[in-house]
Amino acid sequence: MGKEKNPRRVAENEAMAKLRSLRTSPQKLNLVAAMIRGKKVEKAIADLTFSKKRIAVDVKKCLQSAIANAENNHNLDVDSLVVAEAWVGKNLTMKRGRPRARGRFGRITKPFSELTIKVRQVEEQA
Repeated sequence: MGKEKNPRRVAENEAMAKLRSLRTSPQKLNLVAAMIRGKKVEKAIADLTFSKKRIAVDVKKCLQSAIANAENNHNLDVDSLVVAEAWVGKNLTMKRGRPRARGRFGRITKPFSELTIKVRQVEEQA
């Protein structure tokens, strides 16, 4: 009896981590995500560590979570992981405003975004 086990959302040699409600626009977050796509994880962590972008700290935290998921949940080798995919999505937008001249109202939008990182184990070519 009982429920069937859910099928894995990623392949057998992959692991994933997702961050929701990041307080930055998707456009700015995508610049940092593009910086790490396709790189080996140790090189990606080094790039994020020394990046001047504020959101790089949160992207690094998500990448480390994906690496930990690969190691602990899926028994993958950490030394042979690459960032297979890193994609950004929109989340909610807070609407704020500021009074302007002649009775007008300047609208200020404060966007949130979400980030998904997928790491994949690749075999080394000799």
